[in-house]
Amino acid sequence: MDNQLDLKTGRLTAEQVDLILRTLPLDISFVDENDTIIYYSEKKRIFTRVPAVIGRKVQNCHPARSVEVVEKILKAFKSGEKDTAEFWLQTGGRFILIKYLAVRDEDGKYRGCLEVSQDVTDIRQLQGQRRLLDWE
Repeated sequence: MDNQLDLKTGRLTAEQVDLILRTLPLDISFVDENDTIIYYSEKKRIFTRVPAVIGRKVQNCHPARSVEVVEKILKAFKSGEKDTAEFWLQTGGRFILIKYLAVRDEDGKYRGCLEVSQDVTDIRQLQGQRRLLDWE
């Protein structure tokens, strides 16, 4: 198949990558090594994004009260001091988990920050086990 991306564990077309990213049950944003937002997943998002954020500095896309925290996270990621930062909050009766993950290349060089937000309200309420498919 033409136009495939060679990945570590397989090959996908750009269309397949886009479809996968839009299907995942979470919001994803990617900030490159220069603190510029270069991607966000398109779906019904927990935290709204608009196309105008692409190309902006991530610091300019957060409320003033949280910019210092964003800077602290990015500094720790860039220095190699930390690789993750996790937060959670309750909003609109939902429990939201937010993870920031340092993205590094094979040599350990910082290449950006992945923000993953997920509504885990239903996950938190799971009990016992379900070992068989049950759509009822």
